[in-house]
Amino acid sequence: MRMVDLIIKKREGHALSREEIAFWINGYVKGEIPDYQVSAMNMAILFRGMTEEEVINLTDLMEHSGETLDLSVLRGVKVDKHSTGGVGDKTSLVLGPMVAACGATFAKLSGRGLGHTGGTLDKLESIPGLSIQVSGDRFIKQVNDIGIAIVGQTQSLVPADKKMYALRDVTGTVESIPLIAASVMSKKLAAGTDAILLDVTLGNGAFMKDIDQARTLAKLMVKIGNGLKRDTRAVLSNMNEPLGLAVGNALEVKEAIAALHGNGPEDLMELCYEGGAVMLEQAHIAKNYEEGKAMLEKVVKDGSAFDLFVKMVKAQGGDVEYILHPEKFELAKKIIPILAKEDGYIKELDALEIGLSSCRLGGGRETLDDVIDMSAGIMLVKKVGDQVKKGEPLCYLHTNKGIDVINQETEVVANAYKITKEFVAKPKVVMEIIQ
Repeated sequence: MRMVDLIIKKREGHALSREEIAFWINGYVKGEIPDYQVSAMNMAILFRGMTEEEVINLTDLMEHSGETLDLSVLRGVKVDKHSTGGVGDKTSLVLGPMVAACGATFAKLSGRGLGHTGGTLDKLESIPGLSIQVSGDRFIKQVNDIGIAIVGQTQSLVPADKKMYALRDVTGTVESIPLIAASVMSKKLAAGTDAILLDVTLGNGAFMKDIDQARTLAKLMVKIGNGLKRDTRAVLSNMNEPLGLAVGNALEVKEAIAALHGNGPEDLMELCYEGGAVMLEQAHIAKNYEEGKAMLEKVVKDGSAFDLFVKMVKAQGGDVEYILHPEKFELAKKIIPILAKEDGYIKELDALEIGLSSCRLGGGRETLDDVIDMSAGIMLVKKVGDQVKKGEPLCYLHTNKGIDVINQETEVVANAYKITKEFVAKPKVVMEIIQ
């Protein structure tokens, strides 16, 4: 078998067998197949696509290209949630404690943010002392003791994806839906949970720009997960505007704390209740959506979800005083209001521009080596559907950057808002559930 023959076969639009995909993936991980041939294969897949059977085989072989986690020693049904990325997406910090407080086992390996999308690990690390690097034994003990852990991925999981993603990023093949699906699902499956909820974001602040594209990806990932014997479901969520009001690491942690007290923004609470209800069905704790949602509302109201977040922070070495007293989080030295220039209703709020601006204010990274200013970001006051009067604040920039950056981002953020005289209805965040 030769790699060049497989490239030609895919270039001509034919399906690859499991043995052929295994030859490609195993050879690439071992260093026997060069980057340029895998780049050619990825480009052929981008243009020619893959059958569902091909994608399931590719995912399975990528999953087993390195170590996989065995979570069978953990009690109950292990559930995990994955987002395809967005602006202001602090859902895991709220949803995890909520479902765990209802009795589900929430064992999550998470990632860092890059570009305009934030990462759960970065948000957690804005809590002084908290460690996301947890050994396997400690991870198992923590989840068995309190029902929840959110930690960093180990380097030994899915080496095929690490090599392939870096290659796709520089060869114009990131957009291939089969390759996206295999990348996401191989990592989720290798993490060893029994059930997976996918939050597939769509809109200008997400990777998927329209609902048809997002639905295609979500359905494929659900088929992969179920085909590989994991209960997999998906939520399609709106990312045309940021989720919640806070964008930036410490700002988002404070918003997550408010949400766990039942005081979160309406869209964030909607996503957590809807997604959480699905996860409780997957964990066989709730019989149906209505029962699941009622259980989630109860653990927020009685404080047990918040108490579990405190326990998780303490177990991972974080200073719980910051969780009990969020005003202790350090604020940026410069907080600048962006004011409305006219009366009306917010028609649009460009999530991509807000996310990129938050990064430039110090709240994100362009490369994995960049250092984040945990206090930096943007606090929104007005979102789509809100009424505003001239001179009222639309949002506040939080930054420690100099005047040149502030002047630039003031203009960018002001232009991210579009105001109209006509009434605008508030958009729903959950657009569809696929199961």
